[in-house]
Amino acid sequence: MSTHETGFETVTSSFAPNSVATVELKPSYNIPVVLVIAAIPIVIVQPLIGGAIAFFGLFLLFQTVTLRLQFTATDLDIYRGEKLIRRFPYREWQNWRIFWNKFPVLFYFKEINSIHFLPILFDPNTLKACLAERCPRI
Repeated sequence: MSTHETGFETVTSSFAPNSVATVELKPSYNIPVVLVIAAIPIVIVQPLIGGAIAFFGLFLLFQTVTLRLQFTATDLDIYRGEKLIRRFPYREWQNWRIFWNKFPVLFYFKEINSIHFLPILFDPNTLKACLAERCPRI
């Protein structure tokens, strides 16, 4: 755990604590691993398609290793290493949804001026809990 310049403590967890603590989501390798494994037999039958699926799986694996999502009291922050690369203030969110509850693969959210689709490369249970707590659906 660490304290950032905002004064909030960062908690890496698989559950969502109160909404003032910063929660950093644990990575989930499910989607990249499934894609890479699924690509192996496809490469035998259709090398180009199998290769594309494997490449996409490896790309998502790289993203899983390098990106971090943090839910703060006011924003969803995306980091690459220690560098903040994007901030999404909750006050601008209009709606969100996670697709395929049994095997969550896609996270959608709509801001006032844009729509975002993100593959679920993080613990889906903590993601759902943080979303429900910090930005209840409309």
